[in-house]
Amino acid sequence: MKTTLTAIRRYPVKGMSGQDLTATDLTAGQAIPLDRRYGLLHGPAALDSETEGWRLPSDFFTLDRTEKLAALQTEFDEETHALVIRRGGRQVSRGRLDQPMGRTLLEQFFAAYLAGIVPGMPRLIEAQHGAFGDSEEPSVTLLNLASLRDVEERIAKQPVDPRRLRANLLLDGIDPWAERGWIGRTLTIGDATLEVVEALDCTPGNDVNPDSGIADLSLPTIMERGYGHSQILLRARVTGGGRIAVGDPVTPA
Repeated sequence: MKTTLTAIRRYPVKGMSGQDLTATDLTAGQAIPLDRRYGLLHGPAALDSETEGWRLPSDFFTLDRTEKLAALQTEFDEETHALVIRRGGRQVSRGRLDQPMGRTLLEQFFAAYLAGIVPGMPRLIEAQHGAFGDSEEPSVTLLNLASLRDVEERIAKQPVDPRRLRANLLLDGIDPWAERGWIGRTLTIGDATLEVVEALDCTPGNDVNPDSGIADLSLPTIMERGYGHSQILLRARVTGGGRIAVGDPVTPA
């Protein structure tokens, strides 16, 4: 079977909706360009003047603890770094993430939308180096769609939208769970090479329906019960830069 890259997805603001790309250029040691470039801090973290470097995922509003974020649809413009937020198809806020006034407008919207969840004013910050991924090392996450279909058919007994997993690269054409044999190996995708580092556990954020914003599936629990583990994503580091595009073959060394 020929393994193929079927989708490329980035998340310009951590915890917000994703953006599909037809192609992108990867750089060694970096995440997908503009993936998790921005994040929304909450509580004491929002008052911290330190803005350099990676931050713990718990410092940010994410779907793990703020599932109603999934009810928002965001549109990010790469040229202007403008973020448009819609709810139910209606625009509810807009601002440039690279300008103080734009961030203030967006922060005011989030303060009202997320009122009562945590005290204080949310604060948008930009990653000066790397990305605000769940790992301090800039990484790319991979999802084998065949493994997800196996979860649907054998364990969940219902469709599981791939968007729940928030993966960067979606692959198909490989047997279910065969990707677990890639850990420690190098993959070639288009002109780039990636080293698969580890499998990742599902989190409560993966339970959240990306359309309704409601946690309506206990994915970690049902996977533990059915497989003895809850690992469905792979984390990889980019070891050789180059262009990747939807439709590219994925070849393990």
